[in-house]
Amino acid sequence: MSRLLNGPNPGTERNQLRRTIAEALRHLLSKKNLDDEAKDMVALIIYSLHGIAEGVDQSATAWEKRDYFLKADRFRQEWAWVETSANRLEMILRGQLWPDLPAALMELAPRFGDITVTKFVRSEAMWKGRYQQLMAQK
Repeated sequence: MSRLLNGPNPGTERNQLRRTIAEALRHLLSKKNLDDEAKDMVALIIYSLHGIAEGVDQSATAWEKRDYFLKADRFRQEWAWVETSANRLEMILRGQLWPDLPAALMELAPRFGDITVTKFVRSEAMWKGRYQQLMAQK
């Protein structure tokens, strides 16, 4: 009997999204001023953070089904900052609170310090138009 695959592994997807955020932060920290591309990158970071939060919940729910409640709770607590950061960045973008953006990004940067970006592998197409997409939601 063969094994059924239900889609991407939440851990693998979480690592890919973390890499995406690390690259976007690296691009943003090298920018001198806030332009449309920077807004698109911040929107990409917001979408990626929401994706990480979904994966965390998926993993924790799977552990709860196996009666690993403590492990699931610890895992959710370990990643609780993700949703908070996403909401803060989204509030800054929606409210156009541009002076608050650098502090929020610098607060987020240490969370991705373990990811070494020696070569950019994410293309501009990944973040292009994300700001408009975010602003059109809700």
